[in-house]
Parts: sequence; C-alpha cells; structure tokens
Amino acid sequence: MGVPVPEPALPPPFPAGASALAEAVAIMARLRGPNGCPWDREQTFDSIKRHTLEETYEVFDAIERRAWPDLKDELGDLLLQVLFYAQMAAEAGHFTIADVAANLNAKLIRRHPHIFGEVEAADSDTVLRNWEEIKRAEKQASAKQQTSMMDDIPRTMPAMLEAAKLGSRAAKVGFDWPNAAGLFDKLQEEIVELQSELSPVEGQPSSSAAEQELGDLLFTAVNLARHLKLDPESALRSSNAKFRHRFSAMEAAAGGRDALAALAPSQLEELWNQAKNAASESSEP
Repeated sequence: MGVPVPEPALPPPFPAGASALAEAVAIMARLRGPNGCPWDREQTFDSIKRHTLEETYEVFDAIERRAWPDLKDELGDLLLQVLFYAQMAAEAGHFTIADVAANLNAKLIRRHPHIFGEVEAADSDTVLRNWEEIKRAEKQASAKQQTSMMDDIPRTMPAMLEAAKLGSRAAKVGFDWPNAAGLFDKLQEEIVELQSELSPVEGQPSSSAAEQELGDLLFTAVNLARHLKLDPESALRSSNAKFRHRFSAMEAAAGGRDALAALAPSQLEELWNQAKNAASESSEP
C-alpha cells in the first residue's frame, strides 16, 4: 500500500549542506581514483571496519563531554566511514551513495506513517510500536529466509549491545523475567555459580567454565538494565569516567603517576576513599 508523501519542509541551510556533501563524495572518489592516495586505495571493507567502531565511540565521548566542536569533527570522521564504504561499493558495482540516501529516505518515510501518512500516534510509545510492526512486516516481505528471530542480530557487534538486543528480542515473545526483582535474584544465583567454579586457592578459576559463568553474570546484568530502562553501555561508560577521575585524584594526592606503586594496599585504599569523598562533595564524577 502506498503512503501519501508530502513534500518535506527542508531547513534553509539544506542547499549548502547538500553542496558540502556532494564535495565530500567527490573528494572520496578522487582519493580512491587511479591517481589517488595510496593508503585510501589499499583499503577494503574489512580493513575499515575497526576504524568505524573507533569513530563511533569517539562520537559517544564527545557527546558525554558536551564538547560540541569535538562532536562536529567526530561526526565528520563518522561520515567519512559512510562515504568510504559507499565508494568501495560503487567501485564493485553494488550500490552508490545516492542509493544509500534514497534507501534511507524511503525507510524514514515508510516508518513514520504518523508524519507522512494517515496513522495517528499520540506518544513516543505508540511510535515505537508502529516502528517495530513496520520493521516486522518488512522482514517478512524480504527474500532472505531466517530460521531464528535472532538471526538478524549481528554476532560482530559489541558484546554488551548484542546481549541487550538478544534479551529485548526474546522478551517480545514473553521469554523474560516478569520484573526487575527476579533479575536481582538471578544475579545472586549467577554470583554463586561463578564462585563455585573458583578453586579455594587464591580464588583462581578452576576451569574454563568460570568464563562462561562470568558471561552469564554479565548477561543478567545487561537484562537488569533493560528492565530498569537504563542503557548498560552508558552506565558502564559513566562508571569508567568516574574511576578515571578518582584514580587521577589518587595520583595527584600521592605526588604523581609513578608514586602509587610504592604505597601499601591500605594507603591506596585511604587515597581512594579521599578521592571518593572529594568527588561526592564537589558533585564531580
């Protein structure tokens, strides 16, 4: 069924943005061209993948630091990855950057029938339900056959994100804990199972099963975050930033980055508590 598509109202800067994007596409084509940059010409889809992940995390970092000039640069670096993939795909005859944009435009219009069609959506929850239903219909119409509803969740994505998506997908068919309370109990169960795999000598793993039990513990923690409507990636990044800040404060209090190694565990603990208390008083991470 076709969806009526009114002309989208584009913001005034759009022509300048379109021109800048067109120039970026032309620059990438030249870099990959016969007389282009040797490094750019050597790259493949596989060699660029790790850079894409790095640039994505740098975007996250700039947002969390509220460093808007940095975010502008990092978004440009992330856009470069898109241009790189699209140029290599065009060279191989798969698709072009225009195809990428056209596919995105059609998807945005198709998945927002409350904006471009006659569907009504009073709140964001309704929008998300409609979005999921449209995605499900698209997948059913796809020629690609999948044996499991988990098949389209990439195994190559970061493990925490994969765990969150797996748990969310299973919950759609009712395979889930009824509430967060059950997950707290499950966490305790997983801790006991992990402890059972440790030898009594200095808590060393007794077998490779310890790694599996640790994975189960982390998987449960990610699902707890979902029930609490928290983003586990953001939560862990926040804790990482807090640890960085407090550890740097410990180094400064001890007299420099090399001074901590000479201190006893009790002294390190005292410095940590001082850094923790100072951070609490100043409302810093």
